[in-house]
Amino acid sequence: MKVLIVGGGGREHALAWKLRDEDPGVDLVAAPGNPGIGTLARCRPVAATDIDGLLALAESERPDLTIVGPEAPLALGIVDRFRARRLPIFGPTAAAAAVESSKVFAKELMRSAGVPTARAERHTRADDARRAARELGAPVVIKASGLAAGKGVTVAGTLAEADAAIDAMLTQRVFGAAGAEILVEEHMEGEEVSLLFLTDGEGWLPFLPAQDHKRLLDGDLGPNTGGMGAYAPVYPLVLTTGGARGPGGGQAAGGATDGVEGRWADWRTLVELVAERIVEPTLAALRDRGTPFAGVLYVGVMVTAEGPKVVEFNCRMGDPETQAILPLTGFSLAPLMRAVAMGESLGAGVDGRWHRQLRREHAVTTVVAAAGYPEHARTGDVIRLPSTTPAGVHVFHAGTARAPSGELVTAGGRVLAVTAVAPTLADAQRVSVAYAGAIEFAGKQYRTDIAWRELGRHARAS
Repeated sequence: MKVLIVGGGGREHALAWKLRDEDPGVDLVAAPGNPGIGTLARCRPVAATDIDGLLALAESERPDLTIVGPEAPLALGIVDRFRARRLPIFGPTAAAAAVESSKVFAKELMRSAGVPTARAERHTRADDARRAARELGAPVVIKASGLAAGKGVTVAGTLAEADAAIDAMLTQRVFGAAGAEILVEEHMEGEEVSLLFLTDGEGWLPFLPAQDHKRLLDGDLGPNTGGMGAYAPVYPLVLTTGGARGPGGGQAAGGATDGVEGRWADWRTLVELVAERIVEPTLAALRDRGTPFAGVLYVGVMVTAEGPKVVEFNCRMGDPETQAILPLTGFSLAPLMRAVAMGESLGAGVDGRWHRQLRREHAVTTVVAAAGYPEHARTGDVIRLPSTTPAGVHVFHAGTARAPSGELVTAGGRVLAVTAVAPTLADAQRVSVAYAGAIEFAGKQYRTDIAWRELGRHARAS
């Protein structure tokens, strides 16, 4: 099989690694790729947002499947363009991708479908937005409606912080057109979990639940980023309320039941609950609108005392969650993605067999970021990687490039993602952090506490 991967970040490197791992004979092409992806694929210098260039590349290469990594080309209609030329491509149409490209659209969709989410108001005038923030009270969430590279959300602890975020988006236009329309949203209490569902528009196949860590510094301090790390699987606190029961019928408590089997049942129950209350009604609502969603639907949920509620939708796989999830994924992606790209059904029973195809291990991904990230990431710093890589460690390139000298240098904010897979979460974190610490380049930044909440639960349960 020949596969074209659109994108050049850590998520796309993880996808390339997964496709090569499940089929060593796969012919991979990436646009634009990066030096890490280049060890697995033929990289072509076509930007992920150059839809005409990507179309020409696909017509030249004739891949059996194109997989789109980032959200921007999906919002620009790459799937619509490829389908018009009968080129198999995995991902939603531009109309369906509006679940991410317009937070206002997503909120209206959820309201119409009865999907649980936070109350919110749409605003385009700063004065009106400030009044809405005062009606909700602090803490309050301010969101740019459009695509803002994962940085268009401010969780304001005070009204002064809310005012500053509103002014930045609507007056200063720091996010350009993406922030010309905003949501002022109530703050939800709970723990956030990322769930990804591969779907043909009706049937679904979930990946393991993961948790992203957005803040730059340990302890969830510092500025918001695109993501400083992730871990999987997550055992959240959803089963402490509402009488939810695991597959075996037993009542779970505190997110930590007796024995490993009980704990694995916890995350299965969460996934099934999110599928029933959120994914299925959302997919049905999109079908009813004539814009069925085929691809990966990312559901960011807040696990609240009332159960899971949607924080946001994305129209593609998450970054850095993908780097933590894929090394634990036992089923083959390429056949499923090609089936969806060809308009075929995932098949009956897909929602009942998925949990038997996942590795019962843990993964922790630590992102190593450039100096100055997230405000002003410095590029061009020479990167020195350790001479050996331990078993179970995967180093996914994100913001890297080759200098004219041939040296590996920083070329973006998030430079590398170090994923460690181990039998225990503590071991996975320890190995991931140790390898991240051994990477050398000037001004590097990384967290040492990815999965800290989960490790705390483990400690309390022991």
